[in-house]
Amino acid sequence: MAIVLGSVLDGIPESMVIGLTIFAGGEVGIAYLAAVFISNLPEAISSTTGLITGGWKKSRILWMWIGIAVVSGVASLAGYGLFQNSSPEVVAFVLTFAAGAILTMLASTMMPEAFKHGGRLVGVVTTLGFAVAYTIHTLG
Repeated sequence: MAIVLGSVLDGIPESMVIGLTIFAGGEVGIAYLAAVFISNLPEAISSTTGLITGGWKKSRILWMWIGIAVVSGVASLAGYGLFQNSSPEVVAFVLTFAAGAILTMLASTMMPEAFKHGGRLVGVVTTLGFAVAYTIHTLG
């Protein structure tokens, strides 16, 4: 459940950043979308596996993820609508908060669990993930 909560707390600022990005430039950068997708996929798989092991029904898990997607969509609309007249400092705060939420969830939940199940290879794969994100950003 910690990862599910982390997904919600992580998804809201991420989605607000998507809304901000659409407002600022009219489109969302491919690097940001790829990073969000790549980071959220293992979260979802890990959470779903843990919830199934914990006895949750698949339909309940599906509705939970649909709810998280709806909340994230609303957060994206909020990011687009609420910050149109905001100062650069406010926008920077939202972006920093989103980054902090991601790092908090990674440090407290994802990385310890990944290391527990994947061992030392997790560090190498994480570094490769950053390299892929940088490459996508550079090419995008």
